[in-house]
Amino acid sequence: MKYENLAMLCDFYELTMSNGYFKNGFYKKNVYFDVFFRKVPDNGGFAIAAGLEQVIEYIKDLHFNDDDIAYLKSKGIFDVQFLDYLKNFKFSGDIYAVPEGTTIFPNEPILTVRAPAIEAQLIETFVLLTLNHQTLIATKANRIVRAAQGRTVLEFGSRRAQGASGAVDGARAAFIGGCKGTACTLTDEIYGVPAGGTMAHSWIQMFDSEYDAFKTYCELYPDNPTLLVDTYNTLKSGIPNAIKVFKEVLLPKGKTEFSIRLDSGDISYLSKKARKMLDDAGLENCKITASNSLDEYLIRDLMMQGAKIDIFGVGERLITSKSSPVFGGVYKLVAVESEGGEIVPKIKVSENTAKITNPHFKKVYRYYDNESGKAIADELCVYDETVDDTKPRTIFDPNATWKTKTITDYSAKELLVTIFKNGKCVYESPSINEIADYCRKQTGLLWDEVKRFENPHTYYVDLSKKLYDIKSILLNVYK
Repeated sequence: MKYENLAMLCDFYELTMSNGYFKNGFYKKNVYFDVFFRKVPDNGGFAIAAGLEQVIEYIKDLHFNDDDIAYLKSKGIFDVQFLDYLKNFKFSGDIYAVPEGTTIFPNEPILTVRAPAIEAQLIETFVLLTLNHQTLIATKANRIVRAAQGRTVLEFGSRRAQGASGAVDGARAAFIGGCKGTACTLTDEIYGVPAGGTMAHSWIQMFDSEYDAFKTYCELYPDNPTLLVDTYNTLKSGIPNAIKVFKEVLLPKGKTEFSIRLDSGDISYLSKKARKMLDDAGLENCKITASNSLDEYLIRDLMMQGAKIDIFGVGERLITSKSSPVFGGVYKLVAVESEGGEIVPKIKVSENTAKITNPHFKKVYRYYDNESGKAIADELCVYDETVDDTKPRTIFDPNATWKTKTITDYSAKELLVTIFKNGKCVYESPSINEIADYCRKQTGLLWDEVKRFENPHTYYVDLSKKLYDIKSILLNVYK
């Protein structure tokens, strides 16, 4: 069944709670929810925000149709007036978020919703699944791209993705993270991520000889073709036949851009052998592409071994983030507005200290060292605080009262921007190329120590004195 209206893509308890809010009059109250995460995938030092554009489109189209209302009525538990309310439902609140491509860290809001209780509650599932998925893949892609040390990385994972949207939106997120293209045609059609490809082993097997398969392909696609050379014997037939076809078909036409692809065997060894064979044949310009279950660790090892690879095609371990397949973003209530308009902070307390939330409607500031330009800390502040970056500032570790950090000679930037105001989208989403370029610049502002794959430096995400005191008071109330 194809279902275009995504309003019902929610957990059922969001509907039962909303029904209760309606009957109790809570639906008139404005509430504040934060989206944040507690741990970086793969024990990394940072993550890459992605998925906001899809959240925006969802919010714009948020409604319940006649079929939805009929289904809810059939459950026999929802108030008739609540169902009437849903017939005219639309989002009327505010949303603040970090732009896509922003480097983000645990326990800081990456999206905040201020809206009437029902509206804020009903969007929880879709907001989380969208931000969690794309942020996960963008983060994994960025790790893989950094491991490649400037070599091109392409996303090849559609057939191993978890469903159609996992493939399409995952390829979009991979591009934000730094991949230069995708094998997914639909992602190119929808989002403009460049799609391309080489050939499958089946193409070569269809012909009487490997040479005929290569020759036909180059005649059909003479502009920058890539020949798969490991169907039979990489060194004895694959590469020699590719060299022969490049010289017979492409060079006479003045075509000097072409590649071979290695998809099995010892990639490091074969790439070195291939490079020598190609160079000895006078094809120094021929590029070598490698694929076959690659990830950042395998690519890093290949680079350390001196592998002669120009392009990496990365599939299942990227599109599923196989080594760390869940991004643990959560959606937590942090404040409620009283009838008089006062913002009342709320906190979630747990014996597991990692699950204690940071209360209140907040701003997030990022501080940059003026000498190096690098990001040095993020600070969570109460919504009505402002930062004067001409003065030294002391920030407070939320987990240790005695641990503070004073920063000087810095510049401050507020991270959360307004996306929706009173139900109207006031944010213009950048192009996918602009987002990818912004992401590249953002990662360049991090110290190398934060970007280590193993044991990265823990980036400071601290609280302002005002927010720290509010949190302490609430913790004392509920201890």
